[in-house]
Amino acid sequence: MHLDARRRAAMTAERAQTPTVPVPNDLDAFWMPFTANRQFKSAPRLLAGAEGMYYRSHDGRTVLDGMSGLWCVNAGHARPRIVKAVQEQVAELDYAPPFQMGHPKAFQLSSRLVDLMPEGIDHVFYSNSGSEAVETALKIALAYHRQRGEAGRTRLIGRERGYHGVNFGGISVGGMVANRKAFGSNLLPGVDHLPHTHDLARNAFSRGLPRHGAELANALERLVQLHDASTIAAVIVEPMAGSTGVLLPPEGYLQRLRDICDKYGILLIFDEVICGFGRLGAPTAAEKFGVTPDIITMAKGITNGTVPMGATFVTGEIFDAFMNGPENAIELFHGYTYSAHPLAVAAALATLDTYAEEGLLTRADELAPYWEEKIHAFRGLPHVIDIRNYGLVGAIEFAAHPVGVGKRGYKVFVDAYEKGLLVRASGDIIAVAPPLIISKEQIDELFAILRGVLENLD
Repeated sequence: MHLDARRRAAMTAERAQTPTVPVPNDLDAFWMPFTANRQFKSAPRLLAGAEGMYYRSHDGRTVLDGMSGLWCVNAGHARPRIVKAVQEQVAELDYAPPFQMGHPKAFQLSSRLVDLMPEGIDHVFYSNSGSEAVETALKIALAYHRQRGEAGRTRLIGRERGYHGVNFGGISVGGMVANRKAFGSNLLPGVDHLPHTHDLARNAFSRGLPRHGAELANALERLVQLHDASTIAAVIVEPMAGSTGVLLPPEGYLQRLRDICDKYGILLIFDEVICGFGRLGAPTAAEKFGVTPDIITMAKGITNGTVPMGATFVTGEIFDAFMNGPENAIELFHGYTYSAHPLAVAAALATLDTYAEEGLLTRADELAPYWEEKIHAFRGLPHVIDIRNYGLVGAIEFAAHPVGVGKRGYKVFVDAYEKGLLVRASGDIIAVAPPLIISKEQIDELFAILRGVLENLD
């Protein structure tokens, strides 16, 4: 599975000889997402190529991918099986309409995907992103209760600091202030939020799941008493909150949410767009943590980031609730032009083959102890106030700079890139989540670069 030292050296030499790619002479037309556009365009960071664990910058530098692209390239870059599958698919069937039509590979993929899900979750609805997967989950939850004669269950419960994409449903149940404030008066009505679980006072420098905080799930009981269970459709949480800075669930927290939802007939949705497909050491966080929700949303690693795809998985009970009435009637008025797009399906099938052949869905378990020791070795460095880890994901949190929140996080992000490492900044938190093919030598390389940055952080 892994390249030996000779092969890695040959690749490094080859990358070093790669010519640079000129910067486009006009960067203005592209309005970049989640980016300080003026700042970026004054000193652009452009990626021109990728292979295995490494990007190649436009100026010919090698950059170790410490973030699996954007939490999605779990099997590494330019994997031959995936590349070949997409190339062949575009020549065989470039597009097939998903409304009242289908193509064989979509059904093949669906069977393989539900085989990876916890028992009882056995149907999948396709979209094109994590945001759309969440939107689909919320709509299914509302429609499900209506199908069962409980149309009054319209309230949705999210969580503070949660990230569920950028569509109106997702930002309504989400809890990241910057994503919500510009759209406040137009978010969905009837939404409430659980408190977040980040507790530095009790859980700083936890290794694995935090010990304290399971009782925070009891806030759902309070919301039930406030709104009445008959009005609540679903609770949605990320088992591991990634975008807000790798917040792991306290021991027993998810099970407590499950118990309360069961008590009151509320659907539980796990947003696994980031933590699915091996990041935590199992195909799903639900399996890893031993708690099965009613709905799971996934994306990112489903195609190894090669072609956009989202997926919403539901239990047989939810699916069957819609399979009533005349057989010629559409059961759910929802879908997308590119649902189960042939190229995305081909990429997903090849990605699943790659995961299976190389044992990548459980490989994070093998590397987790080594990863944990390496990242916690940063405890005691200047300004580091917390370190968190699980599987092959970790975060380092810094005290805010007197100038303002986010200054240190952004500086680490930029300095690391200049030294040949891609990480992710969220305020004053740096997240690392490399492709699951990473070797111990490359883990050493990652943390050596990061240490050089942190030791000089002001």
